Amino acid sequence: MAPSGASAARATEGIVLAESAARRLARLSESEGKTLMLRVAVEGGGCSGFQYLLDLVETAEDDDLRIETNGQTALVDPVSVPFLKDSEIAFVDEIAGAQFVIRNPNAATSCGCGVSFSI
Repeated sequence: MAPSGASAARATEGIVLAESAARRLARLSESEGKTLMLRVAVEGGGCSGFQYLLDLVETAEDDDLRIETNGQTALVDPVSVPFLKDSEIAFVDEIAGAQFVIRNPNAATSCGCGVSFSI
């Protein structure tokens, strides 16, 4: 039997919710007074061919992949999972702005804003 960490990595296709994103989700949930989850999806479009869609939601779909860190959850629909394999979902707070970001090793190129990418 594989160690729980190894089976957890396979179950989430290597997609990781960084602690920075988990902390931000916890703060957002606290300020809204309800549990929020981050839905991450990929769809065709954007200046590079595909684009990330990020949304805060209260409920998951039955077929969503759930990625959890420190009690916080990101959701990925089954169609988007292959595009996000081995990616990290993080939150950055920089001079240029604060936002959730996807660090995707599958992206061959991405636009300057980080919202669209190509494979």
